[in-house]
Amino acid sequence: MYILGIESSCDDTSASVLHNNQLVSNVIASQLVHAQYGGVVPELASRAHQQNIIPVVDIALKKANISMSKLSAISFTRGPGLLGSLLVGNSFAKAAAYALKIPLIAVDHLEGHVLAHFIKNETDSYPSFPFLCLLVSGGHTQIMLVKDFFETEIIGTTIDDAAGEAFDKAAKILGFPYPGGPHIDKLAQTGNPDAFTFNQANIQGYDYSFSGLKTSFLYVLRDYLKTNPSFIEENKADICASIQKAIIESLMKKLKKAADDLQIKEIAIAGGVSANLGLQNTLKKTANEKKWNIYIPPLELTTDNAAMIGIAGYYKYLRKDFADIYTVPYTKAIY
Repeated sequence: MYILGIESSCDDTSASVLHNNQLVSNVIASQLVHAQYGGVVPELASRAHQQNIIPVVDIALKKANISMSKLSAISFTRGPGLLGSLLVGNSFAKAAAYALKIPLIAVDHLEGHVLAHFIKNETDSYPSFPFLCLLVSGGHTQIMLVKDFFETEIIGTTIDDAAGEAFDKAAKILGFPYPGGPHIDKLAQTGNPDAFTFNQANIQGYDYSFSGLKTSFLYVLRDYLKTNPSFIEENKADICASIQKAIIESLMKKLKKAADDLQIKEIAIAGGVSANLGLQNTLKKTANEKKWNIYIPPLELTTDNAAMIGIAGYYKYLRKDFADIYTVPYTKAIY
Protein backbone atom coordinates (compact mmCIF):
# COMPACT_ATOMS: atom_id res chain seq x y z
CA MET A 1 0.00 0.00 0.00
CA TYR A 2 1.01 3.63 -0.49
CA ILE A 3 0.44 6.18 2.27
CA LEU A 4 0.68 9.94 1.73
CA GLY A 5 1.76 11.72 4.90
CA ILE A 6 1.22 15.44 5.49
CA GLU A 7 2.85 17.52 8.26
CA SER A 8 2.04 21.21 8.85
CA SER A 9 2.04 21.67 12.62
CA CYS A 10 4.47 24.60 12.83
CA ASP A 11 6.68 26.23 10.19
CA ASP A 12 7.66 23.29 7.95
CA THR A 13 5.38 22.10 5.16
CA SER A 14 6.15 18.45 4.47
CA ALA A 15 4.75 15.59 2.42
CA SER A 16 5.96 12.00 2.22
CA VAL A 17 5.09 8.77 0.45
CA LEU A 18 5.57 5.42 2.15
CA HIS A 19 5.22 1.99 0.55
CA ASN A 20 4.11 -0.02 3.57
CA ASN A 21 6.79 0.84 6.18
CA GLN A 22 9.43 1.89 3.64
CA LEU A 23 10.04 5.58 2.97
CA VAL A 24 9.89 6.38 -0.74
CA SER A 25 9.96 10.20 -0.64
CA ASN A 26 10.04 12.91 2.01
CA VAL A 27 9.86 16.57 0.96
CA ILE A 28 10.18 19.48 3.39
CA ALA A 29 9.68 23.17 2.60
CA SER A 30 11.11 25.33 5.37
CA GLN A 31 9.98 28.91 5.97
CA LEU A 32 12.94 31.29 6.09
CA VAL A 33 10.68 34.29 6.69
CA HIS A 34 10.69 33.71 10.47
CA ALA A 35 14.45 34.17 10.94
CA GLN A 36 14.21 37.96 10.90
CA TYR A 37 11.72 37.86 13.78
CA GLY A 38 13.75 35.52 15.99
CA GLY A 39 10.95 32.95 16.15
CA VAL A 40 7.89 31.56 14.37
CA VAL A 41 5.14 34.07 13.53
CA PRO A 42 1.89 32.02 13.42
CA GLU A 43 0.08 34.13 10.81
CA LEU A 44 3.07 34.09 8.44
CA ALA A 45 3.46 30.35 8.97
CA SER A 46 -0.15 29.69 8.01
CA ARG A 47 0.11 31.75 4.83
CA ALA A 48 3.34 30.04 3.82
CA HIS A 49 1.73 26.61 4.32
CA GLN A 50 -1.06 27.62 1.93
CA GLN A 51 1.54 28.51 -0.70
CA ASN A 52 3.63 25.38 -0.15
CA ILE A 53 1.19 22.53 0.42
CA ILE A 54 0.26 21.73 -3.21
CA PRO A 55 3.81 22.01 -4.67
CA VAL A 56 5.26 19.94 -1.80
CA VAL A 57 2.71 17.14 -2.25
CA ASP A 58 3.24 17.23 -6.02
CA ILE A 59 7.02 16.87 -5.64
CA ALA A 60 6.64 14.04 -3.10
CA LEU A 61 4.41 12.09 -5.50
CA LYS A 62 6.74 12.69 -8.44
CA LYS A 63 9.77 11.55 -6.43
CA ALA A 64 7.85 8.41 -5.48
CA ASN A 65 6.90 7.98 -9.16
CA ILE A 66 3.21 7.44 -8.40
CA SER A 67 -0.02 9.31 -9.03
CA MET A 68 -2.61 10.15 -6.38
CA SER A 69 -4.83 7.38 -7.74
CA LYS A 70 -2.30 4.84 -6.39
CA LEU A 71 -2.68 6.06 -2.80
CA SER A 72 -4.29 3.74 -0.24
CA ALA A 73 -4.78 6.41 2.44
CA ILE A 74 -3.77 9.92 3.51
CA SER A 75 -2.44 10.63 7.00
CA PHE A 76 -2.07 14.10 8.44
CA THR A 77 -0.96 15.82 11.62
CA ARG A 78 -4.03 16.59 13.70
CA GLY A 79 -2.08 18.27 16.50
CA PRO A 80 -0.59 19.59 18.65
CA GLY A 81 0.70 22.69 16.89
CA LEU A 82 -0.25 26.13 15.64
CA LEU A 83 -3.94 26.18 14.75
CA GLY A 84 -3.56 28.15 11.52
CA SER A 85 -0.78 25.86 10.34
CA LEU A 86 -2.64 22.67 11.29
CA LEU A 87 -5.77 23.78 9.43
CA VAL A 88 -3.88 23.92 6.12
CA GLY A 89 -2.69 20.31 6.32
CA ASN A 90 -6.00 19.15 7.81
CA SER A 91 -8.05 20.77 5.03
CA PHE A 92 -5.87 19.48 2.22
CA ALA A 93 -5.84 15.92 3.57
CA LYS A 94 -9.61 15.86 4.06
CA ALA A 95 -10.34 17.23 0.60
CA ALA A 96 -7.93 14.84 -1.12
CA ALA A 97 -9.12 11.76 0.78
CA TYR A 98 -12.76 12.66 0.11
CA ALA A 99 -12.13 13.18 -3.60
CA LEU A 100 -10.14 9.95 -3.92
CA LYS A 101 -12.59 8.00 -1.71
CA ILE A 102 -9.75 6.60 0.42
CA PRO A 103 -9.30 6.47 4.22
CA LEU A 104 -8.27 9.56 6.15
CA ILE A 105 -5.93 9.00 9.11
CA ALA A 106 -5.35 11.54 11.90
CA VAL A 107 -1.96 11.38 13.62
CA ASP A 108 -0.69 12.97 16.81
CA HIS A 109 2.50 14.93 16.11
CA LEU A 110 4.33 13.61 19.19
CA GLU A 111 3.23 10.06 18.42
CA GLY A 112 4.72 10.53 14.96
CA HIS A 113 8.12 11.49 16.38
CA VAL A 114 8.20 8.26 18.40
CA LEU A 115 7.06 6.03 15.54
CA ALA A 116 9.67 7.48 13.17
CA HIS A 117 11.94 4.82 14.68
CA PHE A 118 9.87 2.16 12.90
CA ILE A 119 10.49 3.38 9.36
CA LYS A 120 12.36 0.59 7.59
CA ASN A 121 16.12 1.09 7.87
CA GLU A 122 19.23 -0.62 6.49
CA THR A 123 19.98 -2.53 9.68
CA ASP A 124 16.38 -3.52 10.46
CA SER A 125 17.01 -2.23 13.98
CA TYR A 126 13.90 -1.06 15.84
CA PRO A 127 13.04 -0.47 19.51
CA SER A 128 11.46 -3.39 21.35
CA PHE A 129 8.42 -2.74 23.53
CA PRO A 130 8.41 -1.44 26.16
CA PHE A 131 10.96 1.30 25.59
CA LEU A 132 11.62 4.80 26.84
CA CYS A 133 11.68 7.69 24.39
CA LEU A 134 13.15 11.06 25.30
CA LEU A 135 11.24 13.47 23.08
CA VAL A 136 13.08 16.80 22.96
CA SER A 137 12.16 19.74 20.75
CA GLY A 138 11.52 23.45 20.80
CA GLY A 139 8.00 22.93 22.12
CA HIS A 140 8.16 19.68 24.08
CA THR A 141 10.41 17.84 26.51
CA GLN A 142 9.02 14.52 27.66
CA ILE A 143 10.01 11.05 28.77
CA MET A 144 7.55 8.62 27.23
CA LEU A 145 7.02 5.01 28.25
CA VAL A 146 6.07 3.35 24.97
CA LYS A 147 4.26 0.06 25.59
CA ASP A 148 2.98 -0.50 22.05
CA PHE A 149 2.60 1.46 18.81
CA PHE A 150 -0.30 3.50 20.14
CA GLU A 151 -0.04 2.85 23.86
CA THR A 152 2.15 5.56 25.34
CA GLU A 153 2.40 7.02 28.84
CA ILE A 154 4.13 10.33 29.52
CA ILE A 155 5.99 9.73 32.77
CA GLY A 156 7.95 12.97 32.75
CA THR A 157 7.47 16.37 31.14
CA THR A 158 8.65 19.94 31.47
CA ILE A 159 6.65 22.03 33.91
CA ASP A 160 7.57 25.25 32.09
CA ASP A 161 9.92 25.61 29.10
CA ALA A 162 11.19 23.00 26.66
CA ALA A 163 14.87 22.14 26.28
CA GLY A 164 14.83 23.32 22.67
CA GLU A 165 13.50 26.69 23.77
CA ALA A 166 16.35 26.95 26.30
CA PHE A 167 18.82 26.37 23.45
CA ASP A 168 17.13 28.97 21.25
CA LYS A 169 16.87 31.62 23.98
CA ALA A 170 20.52 31.15 24.92
CA ALA A 171 21.45 31.40 21.25
CA LYS A 172 19.48 34.62 20.87
CA ILE A 173 21.34 36.18 23.81
CA LEU A 174 24.61 35.13 22.18
CA GLY A 175 23.61 36.79 18.92
CA PHE A 176 22.92 33.69 16.81
CA PRO A 177 20.09 33.70 14.23
CA TYR A 178 16.92 31.61 14.69
CA PRO A 179 16.89 28.67 15.12
CA GLY A 180 19.94 28.96 17.33
CA GLY A 181 20.30 25.46 18.75
CA PRO A 182 22.44 24.10 15.88
CA HIS A 183 24.78 27.11 16.19
CA ILE A 184 25.36 26.39 19.87
CA ASP A 185 25.95 22.70 19.14
CA LYS A 186 28.53 23.48 16.46
CA LEU A 187 30.50 26.00 18.52
CA ALA A 188 30.26 23.89 21.69
CA GLN A 189 32.44 21.26 20.05
CA THR A 190 35.43 23.63 20.29
CA GLY A 191 34.69 24.99 23.78
CA ASN A 192 35.30 24.00 27.40
CA PRO A 193 32.08 22.62 28.92
CA ASP A 194 33.40 23.23 32.45
CA ALA A 195 34.27 26.90 31.92
CA PHE A 196 31.02 28.22 33.41
CA THR A 197 28.37 26.83 35.74
CA PHE A 198 24.64 27.46 35.44
CA ASN A 199 21.99 26.52 37.98
CA GLN A 200 19.93 23.44 37.16
CA ALA A 201 16.47 22.71 38.53
CA ASN A 202 15.91 19.99 41.11
CA ILE A 203 12.40 18.71 40.37
CA GLN A 204 10.88 15.60 41.93
CA GLY A 205 10.17 12.55 39.83
CA TYR A 206 10.92 12.56 36.12
CA ASP A 207 9.73 16.09 35.33
CA TYR A 208 11.90 18.86 33.91
CA SER A 209 12.22 22.62 34.35
CA PHE A 210 14.36 24.90 32.19
CA SER A 211 13.08 28.37 33.10
CA GLY A 212 15.51 28.67 36.02
CA LEU A 213 18.43 27.55 33.86
CA LYS A 214 17.57 30.23 31.30
CA THR A 215 17.47 32.87 34.03
CA SER A 216 20.77 31.67 35.49
CA PHE A 217 22.36 31.86 32.05
CA LEU A 218 21.16 35.43 31.59
CA TYR A 219 22.36 36.57 35.02
CA VAL A 220 25.80 34.95 34.73
CA LEU A 221 26.42 36.66 31.40
CA ARG A 222 25.07 39.96 32.74
CA ASP A 223 27.50 39.90 35.65
CA TYR A 224 30.51 39.16 33.44
CA LEU A 225 29.50 41.85 30.94
CA LYS A 226 29.56 44.49 33.69
CA THR A 227 33.33 44.21 33.91
CA ASN A 228 34.07 43.12 30.34
CA PRO A 229 31.80 44.32 27.52
CA SER A 230 33.55 41.91 25.13
CA PHE A 231 33.01 38.90 27.38
CA ILE A 232 30.59 37.07 25.08
CA GLU A 233 32.69 37.42 21.93
CA GLU A 234 35.88 36.44 23.76
CA ASN A 235 34.33 33.35 25.37
CA LYS A 236 31.55 32.31 22.98
CA ALA A 237 32.75 28.74 22.41
CA ASP A 238 33.16 28.08 26.15
CA ILE A 239 29.75 29.64 26.87
CA CYS A 240 28.12 27.42 24.24
CA ALA A 241 29.81 24.30 25.57
CA SER A 242 28.84 25.14 29.15
CA ILE A 243 25.16 25.86 28.52
CA GLN A 244 24.89 22.79 26.29
CA LYS A 245 26.42 20.63 29.02
CA ALA A 246 23.92 22.00 31.58
CA ILE A 247 20.91 21.26 29.35
CA ILE A 248 22.13 17.77 28.45
CA GLU A 249 22.93 16.92 32.07
CA SER A 250 19.39 17.92 33.03
CA LEU A 251 17.92 15.74 30.27
CA MET A 252 20.07 12.71 31.00
CA LYS A 253 19.66 12.81 34.78
CA LYS A 254 15.92 12.14 34.57
CA LEU A 255 16.24 9.70 31.68
CA LYS A 256 18.75 7.59 33.63
CA LYS A 257 16.54 7.68 36.72
CA ALA A 258 13.50 6.51 34.74
CA ALA A 259 15.46 3.73 33.03
CA ASP A 260 16.89 2.53 36.35
CA ASP A 261 13.57 2.69 38.20
CA LEU A 262 11.64 0.89 35.46
CA GLN A 263 14.52 -1.45 34.59
CA ILE A 264 14.27 -0.67 30.89
CA LYS A 265 17.27 -1.04 28.58
CA GLU A 266 15.60 0.04 25.32
CA ILE A 267 16.10 3.80 24.97
CA ALA A 268 15.21 6.09 22.04
CA ILE A 269 15.42 9.82 21.44
CA ALA A 270 13.29 11.90 19.10
CA GLY A 271 12.48 15.50 18.17
CA GLY A 272 14.58 18.34 16.82
CA VAL A 273 17.03 18.43 19.74
CA SER A 274 17.82 14.73 19.19
CA ALA A 275 20.00 15.96 16.30
CA ASN A 276 22.30 17.65 18.83
CA LEU A 277 25.70 15.93 18.65
CA GLY A 278 26.42 16.64 22.30
CA LEU A 279 23.24 14.86 23.35
CA GLN A 280 23.90 11.95 20.99
CA ASN A 281 27.46 11.48 22.25
CA THR A 282 26.35 11.64 25.88
CA LEU A 283 23.61 9.09 25.16
CA LYS A 284 26.11 6.75 23.50
CA LYS A 285 28.50 7.05 26.44
CA THR A 286 25.72 6.35 28.93
CA ALA A 287 24.51 3.42 26.85
CA ASN A 288 27.95 1.81 27.06
CA GLU A 289 28.00 2.27 30.83
CA LYS A 290 24.48 0.98 31.44
CA LYS A 291 24.27 -1.60 28.63
CA TRP A 292 21.38 0.19 26.94
CA ASN A 293 20.19 -0.48 23.41
CA ILE A 294 19.80 3.01 21.98
CA TYR A 295 17.96 4.31 18.91
CA ILE A 296 18.88 7.66 17.36
CA PRO A 297 16.88 8.79 14.31
CA PRO A 298 18.70 9.89 11.13
CA LEU A 299 19.07 13.67 10.82
CA GLU A 300 16.25 14.08 8.30
CA LEU A 301 13.79 12.44 10.72
CA THR A 302 14.67 14.52 13.79
CA THR A 303 12.92 17.75 12.80
CA ASP A 304 9.26 18.03 11.79
CA ASN A 305 8.67 15.85 8.74
CA ALA A 306 5.87 13.97 7.01
CA ALA A 307 7.71 10.63 6.99
CA MET A 308 6.90 10.16 10.67
CA ILE A 309 3.25 11.03 9.98
CA GLY A 310 3.23 8.51 7.15
CA ILE A 311 4.63 5.64 9.25
CA ALA A 312 2.11 6.36 12.01
CA GLY A 313 -0.57 6.37 9.32
CA TYR A 314 0.64 2.98 8.08
CA TYR A 315 0.28 1.33 11.48
CA LYS A 316 -3.10 2.99 12.01
CA TYR A 317 -4.21 1.74 8.61
CA LEU A 318 -3.39 -1.82 9.65
CA ARG A 319 -5.66 -1.31 12.65
CA LYS A 320 -8.34 0.41 10.52
CA ASP A 321 -8.13 3.41 12.81
CA PHE A 322 -9.57 6.01 10.45
CA ALA A 323 -10.81 9.59 10.89
CA ASP A 324 -13.62 11.43 9.13
CA ILE A 325 -13.99 14.88 7.60
CA TYR A 326 -15.43 16.20 10.86
CA THR A 327 -12.17 15.58 12.73
CA VAL A 328 -10.85 18.89 14.09
CA PRO A 329 -7.25 19.85 14.92
CA TYR A 330 -6.02 20.47 18.47
CA THR A 331 -3.26 22.82 19.59
CA LYS A 332 -2.14 21.19 22.84
CA ALA A 333 -0.98 17.67 23.63
CA ILE A 334 -3.88 15.40 24.57
CA TYR A 335 -1.94 12.73 26.48
